[in-house]
Amino acid sequence: MTLGRAEFERVVGEALDSLPKRFADLVENVVVTVEEEPTDDDLGSADDDSELLGIYRGVALTERTRDDPLLPDEIALFRGPINRVARSRREAVREVRETVMHEIGHYFGLTDDDMQ
Repeated sequence: MTLGRAEFERVVGEALDSLPKRFADLVENVVVTVEEEPTDDDLGSADDDSELLGIYRGVALTERTRDDPLLPDEIALFRGPINRVARSRREAVREVRETVMHEIGHYFGLTDDDMQ
């Protein structure tokens, strides 16, 4: 199953719109992007050999100081890997939603272990 670029971006937008208001209101200065594939640097930060579906690039709220730059943090979702792991449109939509929530968890300072 392959979601085209435009449909994938729409699904990402829907996932962001579906965030609970109490969390959405706390997310500031974060850019969400769609990339085709993770970079080698992204893959180097992954914990295992499974497909990397998304990544949070930034400083978690729990680790920020006043000296941190004001550049926006970034959540990147990887269309290629999500399309490869999903066997249907429904699964692709679910993977996008779960990946968005997972990466926002990192923004709030949660680790992978915290989110299991």
